Parts: sequence; C-alpha cells; structure tokens
Amino acid sequence: MPGRKSPTFTEVELEFMRILWEHEDMSTEEMQNALRLQGRDLADGSIRKILSILLEKGHLERVRQGRGFRYRARVVRAQANRRIVQDLLKRAFDGSVTGLVATLLDERELPEEELTEIKRLIAAYEKRDQQ
Repeated sequence: MPGRKSPTFTEVELEFMRILWEHEDMSTEEMQNALRLQGRDLADGSIRKILSILLEKGHLERVRQGRGFRYRARVVRAQANRRIVQDLLKRAFDGSVTGLVATLLDERELPEEELTEIKRLIAAYEKRDQQ
C-alpha cells in the first residue's frame, strides 16, 4: 500500500532523486558509491532509510534482486520540478506568478543569454495562448 505522496522533497531526498534520475535503477550500494563521488559519505543504514522514505512517499518503486532491492524513480524529473515550483508558488507567493518571477529577477544579475531565453519563452507562451 503506497504511503502519502508529498509534492516536494527535502534537500537530501532531492539529492537522491537527482542521482536516480541519472540512472535507470540502482541498488543501495550503487547509491552509496554515487553519493561518495559527490563528496557525501553516508552509512548504508542512512541510505536505506532515505530510500524507504522516498518509497513511502510514492516517489520510488523497488524490485527485489537477489537478497537486496533495486530502486527506480516513479516520477520523472520534469514532473517533480513542476510539483516543487507549484508548491513554492502556493506557499511562498500566494499563487502569484508575477511575485515569483519578480523575486527571481531581483535576486541576481541574469546573463544576457538567459534573459533572451526567458523572453523567447514568454513570446512562445503568448503565441500559444492566441491560437
């Protein structure tokens, strides 16, 4: 029976999900090695606990392989990013896209290529909306 689904991730859960999105599936040992490559040395029990939480939240699925399990993301990265942004939009900006965008633009200087890309995305959105 799947546990409650949470639209967002803790920092550590998101770190695990990023690794899983890069791989089709992983064992706990493979996850431990991937985390070590990123400078994070977690004990096997800690890794199992975080994977268990992600599984309970409905973000992962697992398949028995021999004496252990292989874990796979149940949600694709783009879908998870949309959920995270929607949650942030609702909780921090009372649903105001304008407030979110204004904060992002005020936060730091944007390179010209990023600003050009944002303008292109807005133009494409407006064109789509007019059709």
